[in-house]
Amino acid sequence: MIILGIDPGFALTGYGVIDYTGNRLKMLEYGVISTKAGEKFSSRLLQIDAGIKALADKYHPDACAIEELFFNNNVTTAISAAQGRGVALTAAAGKGIPVYEYTPLQVKQNVVGYGRAEKKQVQTMVKMLLKLDTLPKPDDAADALAIAICHANSCLTAVEI
Repeated sequence: MIILGIDPGFALTGYGVIDYTGNRLKMLEYGVISTKAGEKFSSRLLQIDAGIKALADKYHPDACAIEELFFNNNVTTAISAAQGRGVALTAAAGKGIPVYEYTPLQVKQNVVGYGRAEKKQVQTMVKMLLKLDTLPKPDDAADALAIAICHANSCLTAVEI
């Protein structure tokens, strides 16, 4: 099963593509879709759309796992990130990929075994589980890989959104 993990954002949308076959995890690609401040808002959303669709065309994922958004304070940031998330969702769904969502707590619990794990702990477990030589960077890409791993471990009970 090929899984596309997405850590939604607006300036940076993290992605991680893994292959989950026979209880083995293999990293295929990870990175970020980056949009530049100062560009038109609609252009930035189109870049996210194009990036997700290009990954779908390249890997033909069987599932897309995306993180639910959680914000405490900055409403402006939350709205922009939510719009980026919506574009990522529709890009995947438009390619016919079933989409599943996970909370940050679920991802940390699933990957590390502790729902309040620190970011470094999650990155270290992602590195170990995927047998990477170095910690995945940037953080958005590492988070996307963790989301994909979470889905691999949860896919039998996951509910499509």
